[in-house]
Amino acid sequence: MKPVKSAKLALLAAGFSLTLSAAAVAEETIKVGILHSLSGTMAISETTLKDTMLMLIEEQNKKGGLLGKKLEPVVVDPASNWPLFAEKAREMISKDKVSAVFGCWTSVSRKSVLPVFEELNSLLFYPVQYEGEESSKNVFYTGAAPNQQAVPAVDYLMNELGVERWVLAGTDYVYPRTTNKILEAYLKAKGVADEDILINYTPFGHSDWQSIVADIKKFGSAGKKTAVVSTINGDANVPFYKELGNQGISAEDIPVVAFSVGEEELSGIDTKPLVGHLAAWNYFMSVDAEANDTFIQSWQEFINNDKRVTNDPMEAHYIGFNMWVEAVKKAGTTDPDKVQQAIIGVTVPNLTGGYATMMPNHHITKPVLIGEIQDDGQFQVVWNTPSTVMGDAWSDYLEGSKNLTADWTAPLMCGNYNTQTGKCSGQNF
Repeated sequence: MKPVKSAKLALLAAGFSLTLSAAAVAEETIKVGILHSLSGTMAISETTLKDTMLMLIEEQNKKGGLLGKKLEPVVVDPASNWPLFAEKAREMISKDKVSAVFGCWTSVSRKSVLPVFEELNSLLFYPVQYEGEESSKNVFYTGAAPNQQAVPAVDYLMNELGVERWVLAGTDYVYPRTTNKILEAYLKAKGVADEDILINYTPFGHSDWQSIVADIKKFGSAGKKTAVVSTINGDANVPFYKELGNQGISAEDIPVVAFSVGEEELSGIDTKPLVGHLAAWNYFMSVDAEANDTFIQSWQEFINNDKRVTNDPMEAHYIGFNMWVEAVKKAGTTDPDKVQQAIIGVTVPNLTGGYATMMPNHHITKPVLIGEIQDDGQFQVVWNTPSTVMGDAWSDYLEGSKNLTADWTAPLMCGNYNTQTGKCSGQNF
């Protein structure tokens, strides 16, 4: 019986050794979560961001990885299902043990995952323009706040094009509603009357735009220069712009400035009727900069398609990923608390020839660009800020927000510090 017992012990020892080896292999990589919709209404925008992250991780691994370890992407598909974002985020953090997550597009998806990141103390890098009114210890907002996109776009339309009547058209969720609330307050502060502001919301994936565009056309026929400020998101943009063309609305008549339409979205539609309409971003593919040329070349080689375009949220991931890498190097660890402290003040190149810095409110510095749609689906920059703009977590134009500030450095460590009462209203936002 002794040989059998010895054999069993040997098998147990071998199994234990294999378990240890598997654990050792797992520890040899740093896992990076990629949380973007690869199906559903937002796939038109988010699939490219997944591929961007895979490219950035591959490039970092070619440089030797990070802290002597290779980066390992963990890709999931929350399928444009907002509750599923939270479920997938929890799984990546708890089960897959990712060190950071890069993802989300819509604010409703970000709001869905936020409690998970705070509960489990993980880090989210969010790459898309949003409505502000938030600052979390666990989120880094690498897309534009309203003062880095929406407000400058309105200023451009008002000051450069003489717009007096305003259509605020958006998809029906938190980002358009809050952004338009800020813009409405801003316009009224500038003396715009109630009757010169038309606000309209449509559901995700909305496809029948005939009556809405007719209403816009009628609203613009009152003898005052009219513009549409669009916070329409996802694949609903395709039939919206097609209907503008169908009803003969040109950029000279009623210009549209979009906050969620970039090169990727335009690549799926006929842009000829849209020439002259506008978008406000912090990056355009057409920008003449050495860093941009290098990025475009790397992207098209990675995706094996020299026709593929780049866009603003891709640049935001480029900036956010490089900031995370530098913060991990600085901290000497992927520990979320230490990375969160180390990343404040980290400065990395952007793709427009300048630099981006992570500020204490977890927003970054960005230039603001207005681009005009060309018939090749690209944008010609027609206006830009002379320097970068620091993102505001809290709007100066909303009564409940204008006295709030965010600062995640000691001793404040607060996302919504009230400068009048001297108190932090809550742990995060």
